Amino acid sequence: MLRFVAYYASRDLVPLYSVYSLLFADNGVSTGQISTLFIIWSLTSFVFEVPSGAWADTIDRRLLLVLSAVIYAVGFSAWIVVPTYAGFATGFVLWGLSGAIMSGTFESLLYDELVERGAEAQYARVIGWSHSGAMTANLVASVAAAPLLHLGGYALVGWTSVVIAVIQGLLAAGLPVSARARGLADRHVSAVEATETMAVRYVAMLRAGVREASIAVDVRRVVVLSALLVGMTAYDEYFPLVARGHGVDTATVPYLIGLVVVGQAVGTAAAGRTMRMPSRAMALVVVSGGALISWGALFDPLVGFAAIAVGYGLLNNTMIVSEARLQEVITGPARATVTSVHGLATEVVALAVYAAFALAADLVSVPVLVALLGIPIVVVAGCVARWLPGPRHTD
Repeated sequence: MLRFVAYYASRDLVPLYSVYSLLFADNGVSTGQISTLFIIWSLTSFVFEVPSGAWADTIDRRLLLVLSAVIYAVGFSAWIVVPTYAGFATGFVLWGLSGAIMSGTFESLLYDELVERGAEAQYARVIGWSHSGAMTANLVASVAAAPLLHLGGYALVGWTSVVIAVIQGLLAAGLPVSARARGLADRHVSAVEATETMAVRYVAMLRAGVREASIAVDVRRVVVLSALLVGMTAYDEYFPLVARGHGVDTATVPYLIGLVVVGQAVGTAAAGRTMRMPSRAMALVVVSGGALISWGALFDPLVGFAAIAVGYGLLNNTMIVSEARLQEVITGPARATVTSVHGLATEVVALAVYAAFALAADLVSVPVLVALLGIPIVVVAGCVARWLPGPRHTD
């Protein structure tokens, strides 16, 4: 499973992550316009999420992950070559497409591989460590962004990120793919027959996945609940602007973001243990996480970001648990499609967050906006207590 962890971790080994909102701002893009860029990003994911999930239930998922990495690299290149609003928007369209292709594909590939090995009970642990590895990589990248900025400005940070995306593609090519995940990939049929069969299978998987996500009660509830947990944390894109709102200089921001990443890494790494916690306990974790982030956004940057780090770690832990329990309640053949429906719902929630920031950007400061999102998080915690199912597999 180390190859899965390494692949997933490489996705976040991107120095641009901690400073790209500052890149936009320093190239004349306002906070409101930055929010519209995030909306473009989410809308792209929204459009391609479910179709790409059905695609992942139809052809070799490993090939799709390689394609995702290539598009990812081209998107970052656009930001560096054309540092304007149009260039940034183009990059986000490509990033959204890349993310949609990866979303559902990776989780389904991993889960089916574990099923083939008779180790599906290990899913929460492996996906938790994958996310933790990604956060650790993000920490390294965030800290590295500071010297890279000093040595070569945003250009060096950007091209380093492009190289990392290419490396991710190479790691994707080396992932194991079970016969179940390959679908029709290994069937010896003519090109015409393969195309026709694939088209029929694609439509069948699309229908089966959407039907299960919308009709099966347990699946529908976890899809909605997990989408709320993941989508509402979209405000992490504004954490660098929270720091700037408190007067922190640009070179110091990556270190504060790195602190938040430490919290994420610890929270996601613990998912294998918290997977066994009852729903009411997970609800308390959500409330605590939201409260700490709201408090931290309003106070002294160092102490405040320490609180944000702990709170964000708690929320990330519940996110991983909810996603793992979603995989457990899926029973149909279109696992990637159902997971992509979850991704689609997540983008809807994220879009609402970005829209709120865009509309209120000229009325309220970014730190206050981040703090206010703690209110709906409390409501989500109530849903966690009622809807989050208990674990169906134990170690």
